[in-house]
Amino acid sequence: MNQHLWVSNNGAELYTESFGERNDPALLLIMGAQSSMVWWDEAFCRRLADAGRFVIRYDNRDVGESTAYEPGQPGYTFVDMADDAIAVLDAYGIEKACIAGMSMGGMLTQMIALRHPDRVSGIVLIATSNFAPDLPPMEEKVMSFFASMGEVDWNDERSVADFSVAKWNVLRGSKHAFEENRIRELALLELRRSRRPASMTNHAFVAGGEEYLARTSEIAVPALVIHGTEDPIIPYAHGRSLATVIPGAILLTLEGTGHELHQGDWDVMIEAILRHSASPGSHSEIGI
Repeated sequence: MNQHLWVSNNGAELYTESFGERNDPALLLIMGAQSSMVWWDEAFCRRLADAGRFVIRYDNRDVGESTAYEPGQPGYTFVDMADDAIAVLDAYGIEKACIAGMSMGGMLTQMIALRHPDRVSGIVLIATSNFAPDLPPMEEKVMSFFASMGEVDWNDERSVADFSVAKWNVLRGSKHAFEENRIRELALLELRRSRRPASMTNHAFVAGGEEYLARTSEIAVPALVIHGTEDPIIPYAHGRSLATVIPGAILLTLEGTGHELHQGDWDVMIEAILRHSASPGSHSEIGI
C-alpha cells in the first residue's frame, strides 16, 4: 500500500506518496509543468516498486495538494522547485536517489544534478531539454492550440477535463491509440484533489536556473535520456542533444511517441529505468 508524507521547504508544503520498501534503491519522480503527480500513474509506480525500487512521487508547487499561490503570482523560482526535491529526499531520510523527471521535471532534474550531485545516483530525463538556443522550437500545431484554446473554467469539471483531453491529444504521437478515457479520468482525479486548480498556470510564469541549463555538459552522474521521435512541444532533436552533451548519457528512442507517458511504452521505459538505476551506463543507445 502506498503511503503519504507532507514535506515543508522554504514556505511550501508538498504532498508526497511512496511505493515499495524503504531499504530498496530510491527513485524520485518529478512531473512536468501544470501537471500533478497523478500523471505518474499509480500502476506505473507500483510496477517499479514491485521490481525493487522505493518510488516517491509528489505534487510540485501550484499543483495537486501542495501549496498553491495566487494565479499569475508564483513567488518562487525553478531553483526553489529543484531544491524542493532535495527536501523530499531529506524528509524520507534518503541520502541518494535516482531522479526521473518529465518535461519541466526533467529540466529541474538537470538543475538538481548540478546543484546537489552528492544526492543523486543517476538521472532519467524524459521528453525534456536544456533549451539550448540552437534547438528547434515547438511545432506550430502546439502554438496554435494554446493560442486558440480560450478560457478554461477552472470551477467546471467538464471544462477542465475537456481542455486536458484536447491538450494531450495535440501532444501525442502517431504510434499509439489515444487513451481518451484514461486521460479524462486522470484529469478529473487531478482536479478533485487540487487546492486551487487555476494556480497550475503559474508554472508558465516561473523563471530562474538558466545558469544551470547552460552547464548541462558538466553533469557528472549517469544519465538516461528518453524521448519520442514525434514530440511536438519538445522535439526529438532536444533529446538527442541532451544525450550528446551529457557525458556518457544513454539514449532511449521511442519511435512514433509524442510528449506522453503512454501505457504502450511502459514496458520498455520501466525496463530501461530499472536497468539504469541498478547499473547505469551499460548501453550507449537503445532504439525502440
